[in-house]
Amino acid sequence: MKLLNYILKPLKFGFFQSRLWALIVKEIAQIRRNKQLIFLLLFPPIVQLTIFGASLSPEVEHIKLGVVDYARSVESRELVSALTENRVFEVVNYSPNQKVLGQQVETGKIAVGITIPQEFNRNLDRGTSTKVQVLLDGVDAYTSGVASGYIAQIVNRFNLELNTQAVSSLADTRTTFLYNPGLISSWFFVPGIMGTTLTLMSVITSATESVREKDAGTLEQLLMTPASAEEILLAKVAPLFVLLLGDVLIALGVARFIFNVPFQGSFWLFMAISAIYLFTCQAIGILLTTISKSKQQVILTSFFITLPIMMLSGAFAPLESMPTFFAYLSLLNPLRHYITIVRAILLRGVGLEVILPNAIALLIFAVVLITVSANRFRKQVS
Repeated sequence: MKLLNYILKPLKFGFFQSRLWALIVKEIAQIRRNKQLIFLLLFPPIVQLTIFGASLSPEVEHIKLGVVDYARSVESRELVSALTENRVFEVVNYSPNQKVLGQQVETGKIAVGITIPQEFNRNLDRGTSTKVQVLLDGVDAYTSGVASGYIAQIVNRFNLELNTQAVSSLADTRTTFLYNPGLISSWFFVPGIMGTTLTLMSVITSATESVREKDAGTLEQLLMTPASAEEILLAKVAPLFVLLLGDVLIALGVARFIFNVPFQGSFWLFMAISAIYLFTCQAIGILLTTISKSKQQVILTSFFITLPIMMLSGAFAPLESMPTFFAYLSLLNPLRHYITIVRAILLRGVGLEVILPNAIALLIFAVVLITVSANRFRKQVS
């Protein structure tokens, strides 16, 4: 603090002689003494982004496959080989009969079971269709759905390879993937995890730092000073806001240098939108402070608020996959708009004219929540 006062000594006029600056200096001193808070602001974002970004993926590989091959022919072995050549399925055992195969699916030893009938080769020679039974473990609905789609595609390709007299298609499609040519799943998940991590950190730290005065019993002392409620509130928000902007830069660095997520858009537009969103989250944290009496209460309440915000944001699953009611309800979620903007700036490189509706919605959320939080805080301290 001596060094800070020395640097600012020539500038000590106007703002630097105000009550607000004195309160900000007090908050900075308290944050510097709170080593745990600094650790929580720096370390968890890196760990969370790294772990979730690496572990969350819609791709499914090495699905445990069990086979009953009654035909025992070259064609049946080619069908099994076609299923396993792309590493989606992995044959873990060949069962002697269909009853054993069903028991293995029931006990969870395999996720998919295939029964190739004895007449498989004979029907292929005759050019007639053959029914291959597929058993799927529906407990994991997502994996079962992916497995069913893969099996349908592989069997269809297997049929085309066997039918040498098939007529070539009259129409041919050429597909180009824009903005993510390699279909890298982390490019979708990491921006969403950035938003959820910043939400969690901003809300919890703002709430716990604001409620600290209640726990320490020093709020009454602040009220006895000439400072107004607005100055007290702004002094608590400003230093933490600067630290949270550092979290934004850390999250962006992890996304860029660990997961190679591209940055196609404007850096300053990204930081401006992030600043608005941080103000929104801090307003939520202060609002939680006004309805909580202790740090324990505010932490428990924050999880009650932040978890629905994260689940309805589109961070982990596309918004199109949500039920219609929740898809419309997510329009009232500021995190949804922030993640939409972040993905548009990072991956598409768009400007403000494209993300303007989401930016306006985010700004409205910030203004409304800050106004409500400030009014409740003012009534509480008065």
